[in-house]
Amino acid sequence: MFCGRHLLVSYLRTSSRSDSRHSWAILALLVKFIRQYWPDTRIVFRGDSGFYRPRLLSWCDRNNVDYLVGISKNSRLLKDVEAPSRLVRDTHQKVGEKVSAVYRFRYQARSWKFPRWVVARLEEGELGSNPRFVISSRYDDGFKLYYEQYCARGDMENRIKDQQLYLFADRTSSVRWWTNQWRLILSGFAYTLFERLRAHLKKTPFERMSAGNLRLKLIKVGAVIIRNTRRVRVLMSDAYPYKHELTVLVSRLVPG
Repeated sequence: MFCGRHLLVSYLRTSSRSDSRHSWAILALLVKFIRQYWPDTRIVFRGDSGFYRPRLLSWCDRNNVDYLVGISKNSRLLKDVEAPSRLVRDTHQKVGEKVSAVYRFRYQARSWKFPRWVVARLEEGELGSNPRFVISSRYDDGFKLYYEQYCARGDMENRIKDQQLYLFADRTSSVRWWTNQWRLILSGFAYTLFERLRAHLKKTPFERMSAGNLRLKLIKVGAVIIRNTRRVRVLMSDAYPYKHELTVLVSRLVPG
């Protein structure tokens, strides 16, 4: 779970359990902690259809937590968007290109106590219809809800990729769950250190580099260390292309 680029929780589950296992409990603990320090801050829970659980949504409603959660399409949802889907299909046939639109409506599943807002992304292209549905707790502009707020969660996948590909979050070969969870926590610590380091990399070539490139071009750099009673000298190769930028970074981290 992330807030922007900031890692909040890394929780490992066994493959025999669903994606949303314990998500309600983790969210409740996080909200309680955040509101101890920022009681008036708006909190929005965002997740794909794997995290759709009526119990979780009901908890958000009771605790003033907004949400944007995907929901899998079903016959009732498809029936509710028949008319706008037909318009999108007709437009596609006229222009000959992919056409997308959003449609917002009220919907109540059998397990819900009251109706909620659903935003449908209706898309028609060469491969046919491709509708997507998102449950929202707020009555906002449908286009903004889907494309600017819900789809922005895709950036979280890049943060997970940083941990798995470059910070060893995928090393879960132990037969014991706690051992693998501890490795995941260590990977989370490493990710947090890289993000703290990134705060000092503004206006440098390293600013937008992935964790893998930062490790290769900034951390894994050969040098000779000479230490005496008065100072420590670091001798680097003159061929290192980022020697000036590294010098500036060190001066930021160790002022004076």
